[in-house]
Amino acid sequence: MKFLADENFPMPSVRLLQSLGYDTKHVGMMAAGISDEEVVAMANREGRTLLTFDGDLGALAFAHGIHADAGIVY
Repeated sequence: MKFLADENFPMPSVRLLQSLGYDTKHVGMMAAGISDEEVVAMANREGRTLLTFDGDLGALAFAHGIHADAGIVY
């Protein structure tokens, strides 16, 4: 399983997932400051499940039809 952690997702949790063998990237380390739409697009391009504490991503998915293909874990 591959994950993309949003900027607000704690780095200690990212490191834990990586240590457990999960392919996990952190937006803040790759492209800090990008928009929520760009975060979702990045997750989709790379086939990653999005990890976030950002409720706005849920609004994008449900209200605006912008979906993370592999899912969003809030």
